[in-house]
This record gives sequence, C-alpha cells and structure tokens, in this order.
Amino acid sequence: MPNIKPISDLRNYTSVLKEVKYGERVYLTRNGVGECAIIDMKELDELDKMVALRGLMKDMDRAKARADREGWIDADEAERILGVVD
Repeated sequence: MPNIKPISDLRNYTSVLKEVKYGERVYLTRNGVGECAIIDMKELDELDKMVALRGLMKDMDRAKARADREGWIDADEAERILGVVD
C-alpha cells in the first residue's frame, strides 16, 4: 500500500525520512494532489539505469531498422569508414 502524506508532514522531516526504504516510497501531496515522492537512493540509481537502458534499446532498434532499410555493411567496410588501420 502506498505511503501518502501531506507535504506539511515535512515539518518533522526526520520521521518522514525514516519511512523511506528501498521499494517503499513516500508520496507527498499538496491540497490532496500528488506533488512529489521521496525514494531510496539505491532505487533511484536503478531507475536511472533502466531509463538509460531503455534509451539505448530504442537507439539500437532505430539503427537496426535503418540498416534493414538501407543495407548492412561488413566489418572491412566499417573499419574503412572509421579509419581503423592495421
């Protein structure tokens, strides 16, 4: 069950922060409307990694679609384009 509190509870922020654990966010509301959330740093790091991975996967999907549409090149051609010298 979500832990939802009015933002005014931050007057005693120590007690609010004690309730924040991995997987147990504290949601803060203002006038009954969601305003912000407090989450564990480890959970935030994992969320950032998932967002970055999703972006990478989208880029790779676009690159594959373009290669399927425009054609693939072999390793020798890639090295020539990149200027790799033996």
